[in-house]
Amino acid sequence: MKSKMQKLKLFLLFFLNVIAVQSQQYQIDSSYTIKSTYAKLIKKYPLITIPEIKPNQDVQVTFDLVYNKEKERELHLDAFVNKKNKKSPAVIMIHGGGWRSGNKDQMQFLGREIASKGYSAFSIEYRLSLEAKYPTGVIDVKNAIKFIKDNASKFNVNVNKIAVLGCSSGGQMAALIGTTNNNSIFEDKAFKSKSSSKVNAIIDVDGVLAFKHPESSEGDMAAFWLGGKSDEIPEIWKEASALTHTDKNTPPVLYICSSIPRFHAGRDDMIKILNENKIYNEVQTIPDSPHSFWFYEPWFKQTISYTIQFLDKIFK
Repeated sequence: MKSKMQKLKLFLLFFLNVIAVQSQQYQIDSSYTIKSTYAKLIKKYPLITIPEIKPNQDVQVTFDLVYNKEKERELHLDAFVNKKNKKSPAVIMIHGGGWRSGNKDQMQFLGREIASKGYSAFSIEYRLSLEAKYPTGVIDVKNAIKFIKDNASKFNVNVNKIAVLGCSSGGQMAALIGTTNNNSIFEDKAFKSKSSSKVNAIIDVDGVLAFKHPESSEGDMAAFWLGGKSDEIPEIWKEASALTHTDKNTPPVLYICSSIPRFHAGRDDMIKILNENKIYNEVQTIPDSPHSFWFYEPWFKQTISYTIQFLDKIFK
């Protein structure tokens, strides 16, 4: 009996060790958080506040839904579904953090608020640069879009009214995803889905549109994500830029911008192409605002207002 108990203990220890090893296959950079950024910004902007979570009876929130599994690695999304509207437009949300840090939880405030306005919103977990290089994270989000479309009836989503919204590096990714509809370079052939990853609108919140550009000053974090410096792999830096792919097929775009010019690199050139092709676009610049403004009041309400006005114009 004692021998059996000993074997059982050893088996349990082994099993727990396997789980521990699997859960630590990749590093996590937790440096970019709402609280840590607040601590930096409060010195210059003493009146800013972090929004409060306001539960809404019309919004059903579900955390950590698995949308894909790569070997032992599960990828999750958070769903903020408007229960009142059947077949509502959907907003796919991509967090920022320099392609290296941040997490899907940071989009909860935006997700709840967007859903309360008659939309359904989804915050996506994607693999960051410490775990996987470009274009893995982009492909992850595209897979999440397919998953959401495949489960459209469950989420009350209109598959023909999908917007992608990203903040900072997430904004760069959102613009790239929106300008590469049906581009096989960014599609995962192994992902089983009956849907496309096509989106119908882009909301870029302070994300660069071109990595190699006179207005850009992207450096080490971009190089780490892209797999090398711009002079080493110029073709990848170009490929990863939304400006490169902007053409007559690009969907409508909203740019919500801080007052820091370097985060707008490539925007004006992109707008020129959009205008030439008569594609609706608008720029909303928030005066005297820092990067990461969307996390805090009074800018949070402005971000929501611009977002909903744009979505209503495009989808309603």
